[in-house]
Amino acid sequence: MAELIFESIPNNPALDGLASVIPDIVYSHAGGKELKLTLIVPQVSRIPKNPATYPCIVFVQGSGWTFPDITYELPQMSEFARNGYIVAMVTHRSALDGFKAPAFLKDVKTAIRFLRANAENYQIDPDRIGIWGTSSGGNTALLVGLTGDDPIYRTDEHSGFSDKVKTVVECFGPADIPALFDGLKERADHNPGDRALLYGLLGADPVEQRARMRMMNPIEMVKDGKEYPPFLLIHGDKDPLVP
Repeated sequence: MAELIFESIPNNPALDGLASVIPDIVYSHAGGKELKLTLIVPQVSRIPKNPATYPCIVFVQGSGWTFPDITYELPQMSEFARNGYIVAMVTHRSALDGFKAPAFLKDVKTAIRFLRANAENYQIDPDRIGIWGTSSGGNTALLVGLTGDDPIYRTDEHSGFSDKVKTVVECFGPADIPALFDGLKERADHNPGDRALLYGLLGADPVEQRARMRMMNPIEMVKDGKEYPPFLLIHGDKDPLVP
C-alpha cells in the first residue's frame, strides 16, 4: 500500500514573503515616446487600507545605453520585494533611436520624480529612494547620485519633486567614459554596430562627442566639499569590457 505523505503549510494572512508586479506604468512622454516602468511590490502593499510605506529601489538594467530589457533581472529583484522593498524597473530612451546622451539620464531622473509625485498611490516612502544599476545602468546610477536636482539634467515633467537619491549601488558601470570609448572608437571603423552606438549616443562630430562624454562621465563630476549619498561600487577583476 502506497505511503500517504502529508505536509502542513502554515497560514500566511500577512502575505509575508510574497511579491506582486504592477507592469507598464507610464512615467514620461519624453521625445514623443511613452516611457514606462514596472513596479515589484510586497504583496501585502496591495491590501486595501494598508497604511504602510516601503523603501524603493530604482533599478536600471544595463543595455549599452539602448532600451533596457527589464525582464532580465526581474526574477532576482523580486527577492527584494519579498523582503519589504518596492522595486521600480525603469526603462529609458535608446541611443540607437537617435536619443543622444544625456537623454537616458534625464529619463531616469524623471522616473524618480514620478515615483515621488505618486508615492502615496504606490505606498513608497519618498525619503527612502535609492538607485541600483548594472553596466550602462551602473553608469546611470553613478550619474544620478552625483547630480541630484541638477537643473542641467531636469525636464519639465514632475518638476515640483526632487530626483535626489539616498544611496547608490553600482555594478560594473563605466566611471571613466573616455577610457571606455577609446576602445569603441577603434572598433567603430570596422563594426557597424559599434559605430551606430557611438554616433547614436555621442554624435559624429568629435567636438560634440567630447562634450557629451563630459555630461556622462562620473569621475569628472565629483566635487570637493559637495555632499553625496553613500555609494557601493562593485566590479569584477576579469571584466574584459569596462575599465
